[in-house]
Amino acid sequence: MTTLIESDEHKALRAAVASFAKAHPHDSRSLWQAAAELGYIGVNLPETHGGGGGGITELSLVLEEMGAAGNPLLMMIVSPAICGTVIARFGTEAQKQEWLPALADGTRLMAFGITEPDAGSNSHRITTTARRDGTDWLLTGRKVFVSGVDIADATLIVGRTEDARTGSLKPCLFIVPRDAPGFTRHRIDMELHSVEKQFELVLDDVRLPAEALVGDEDAGLLQLFAGLNPERIMTAAFAIGMGRHALAKAVEYARERTVWKTPIGAHQAIAHPLAQAHIELELARLMMQKAAHLYDAGDDVGAGEAANMAKYAAGEACVRAVDQAVQTLGGNGLTTEFGLAKLITASRVARIAPVSREMILNYVSHQTLGLPKSY
Repeated sequence: MTTLIESDEHKALRAAVASFAKAHPHDSRSLWQAAAELGYIGVNLPETHGGGGGGITELSLVLEEMGAAGNPLLMMIVSPAICGTVIARFGTEAQKQEWLPALADGTRLMAFGITEPDAGSNSHRITTTARRDGTDWLLTGRKVFVSGVDIADATLIVGRTEDARTGSLKPCLFIVPRDAPGFTRHRIDMELHSVEKQFELVLDDVRLPAEALVGDEDAGLLQLFAGLNPERIMTAAFAIGMGRHALAKAVEYARERTVWKTPIGAHQAIAHPLAQAHIELELARLMMQKAAHLYDAGDDVGAGEAANMAKYAAGEACVRAVDQAVQTLGGNGLTTEFGLAKLITASRVARIAPVSREMILNYVSHQTLGLPKSY
């Protein structure tokens, strides 16, 4: 069963994060460190390794409130949610001791590399390969749209190894240090206002020790999706926070802006679309909470469906909320002063990444409705 009404502890956490995020200037690195010192960044990681002992439920709450205050932290989707979760669930004790306390206290970050130029959203077509060389691994391949590689101490790379019995390729995850020989990065120029930059990665026979492999070589797909479900949930939180931030600016403007005799917010042509945006964001949040609760309860299958739906709903709600906010402000919605124009591009990311809405519709039509595939 999922809890639809938040606990007093969660309400208190929301209030604390909101107060912190509103008061802190937006400087990603100092903001990250300050949030980590308060326990927000590592709230989902095990207490035994320096975390808060919570789950994706608490971490998504933190990210949503950071975004609603206009201070979103994109790397929360990656470092504690994907990488921290995968290491906490499947890493060796040595990997946990090396990485989890540092990820929790903000002193180290980890990026995540899965998308490839030709594979797109299809994780089954990944071509980055890992082959054994004695006790070491050699990784070769390319990744694109990898966030924050320049500020991350390592990148969790999704590669493929060859099954000695069948010859087929199977996904595996490797921790690749930033300074590993043969591991290079190239910044991708984006029409996107974000402190976290995007990179293309090239792995040219990157040599890694055996202990760089995370988890079981024969359970790579299970381990991969254990990280992708939190990624979708956290992307939903990111989108909901952004939508709430835009909506709040529009509501404040509509209350005060007077053209004729009453504030423009008194007119239904303005009020109703804003009310609709609020409803859609609230509905998306409910699905996000369901997905987070299922994931934290250990129901990976149920969480997979809910996480995809939450990401879809939140992306759509965010885009519409931002669009309506800009429309409410008119010309002011495109000025730097009000800060809404930059969200037009940013909100589209929630529809595209980490998986497109079309691929989510494929998932629901095949997995939930049982319809046949066209591919």
